Amino acid sequence: MSGATRIVAAARAMLGVPFRLHGRSEAGVDCVGLAVLALGRAGQSGMAPVAYGLRSGEVGLAERWLGAAGLVRVDQGASGDLALVRPGPLQLHLMILVPGGFVHAHAGLRRVVEMPGASPWPVMGWWRAEWGW
Repeated sequence: MSGATRIVAAARAMLGVPFRLHGRSEAGVDCVGLAVLALGRAGQSGMAPVAYGLRSGEVGLAERWLGAAGLVRVDQGASGDLALVRPGPLQLHLMILVPGGFVHAHAGLRRVVEMPGASPWPVMGWWRAEWGW
C-alpha cells in the first residue's frame, strides 16, 4: 500500500470524529490534528504547531510549520496531499485530498467530514510527505 493510500485510509477512518481546537485524538481534532494523525498513522512523523487559533491567516507561518512537519510543497495536489486553503480573509485551513474530494475537520459541522468535488476555497498551496508515493 502506497503512502498516499495509507494517508487517505487514515483520514477516512477519522470521519465523524468531533471537532476540537488543538485536538490530537479520537476524542476530537481540528484540521491540524487530523493531518497529524492521518500522516502519523501512515508512517510520516514530524513536528506539529501548537500555538495557533482559528483566526490565523499568515500563509508564510503556516508554510514554515508544514515544512517543519516534514512536508514539501508541490505544484499540483494528488491523493493524500494536504491542501492549505483560505476559507475567509483571516482564516487558513488544512484539508486532505482524497479520490473525489477532501477530508477535513469542519468547525461549523463540529466533526470530520468528507466533502465531494473541488475545494470551495482558494488553495494557497499543496503539501506532500517527503517520503513520496
